[in-house]
Amino acid sequence: MPSTSIRKFDYDPNTVWFVASGKHYEFLDVPAEAVAAFKAAFAKGVYFNTQIRNRYAFRLAPKR
Repeated sequence: MPSTSIRKFDYDPNTVWFVASGKHYEFLDVPAEAVAAFKAAFAKGVYFNTQIRNRYAFRLAPKR
């Protein structure tokens, strides 16, 4: 199911980049397994909110 809160995301081994609610965030040190589970999740917004948002350091990033 597409997420209404997560517009885009991208991943490299050090950073996961999300666009949520028009703001761009970089989440640091998110394990590849968590990213794979996010990609496979039926409800991506729910997965993001419960498994990523409050578990990993993040920063507001400039728009890409």
